[in-house]
Amino acid sequence: MDIRFLGHACFELSDGDTRVLVDPFLTGNPKGAAEASELEPTHIFLTHGHQDHYGDIIDIGKRTGAQVVAITELAGELGEQGLENVADPNIGGTVEFDGGWVRLTPAWHTGTSPNGTVHTPAGLVINLGGKTVYHVGDTGLFSDIRLAGERDDLDAAIVCIGGHYTMDRHDAAVACEWIGAPVVIPCHYNTFPPIETDAQAFKSDVEERTGGKTTVEVLDPGGTFSL
Repeated sequence: MDIRFLGHACFELSDGDTRVLVDPFLTGNPKGAAEASELEPTHIFLTHGHQDHYGDIIDIGKRTGAQVVAITELAGELGEQGLENVADPNIGGTVEFDGGWVRLTPAWHTGTSPNGTVHTPAGLVINLGGKTVYHVGDTGLFSDIRLAGERDDLDAAIVCIGGHYTMDRHDAAVACEWIGAPVVIPCHYNTFPPIETDAQAFKSDVEERTGGKTTVEVLDPGGTFSL
């Protein structure tokens, strides 16, 4: 699996002809590493509907016909906005697709879409090409964040570190110790002034806390890490 960081919390996970786009905030993203028109996902997954995650989902979804997965209330809104291929799980629900599956997990955050739909934010456990990645979504630190790693053999985790709207790098280092993934990729930082932080200090903290069992891969927007 190739994991490409497209800025903020947006990632493209690809294996063969399957391309999963997560939280497609590209237009207006100061750290956006691609134009929405350049992407051809087969699937689009949303952690929640805040504008810095919802982003270009309508335009990309309509253009590509990609399968969209979002929590049930948000999925209903997306259908009303004209997306035809939408799956609507709730927390704990799993959606299978050709080559993998995605499961929604709890995330401690708030959620209201640009169109006013109140919903529960989620994390995503994504299995693709035999690899499993946990995108924690926007969340504060909470003890049950460890459950994804106890439930599945994770190959990597994508973790927010910017603080203010989510957990900061210090809480995120604790979260990484609890999650136990061998590789962590930080996100949701340095996009806007309130979430500026030191990703290299986060890397050092995590690798020290875990005794080297977890390696942090700090990606620049546009960078790719291969599992």
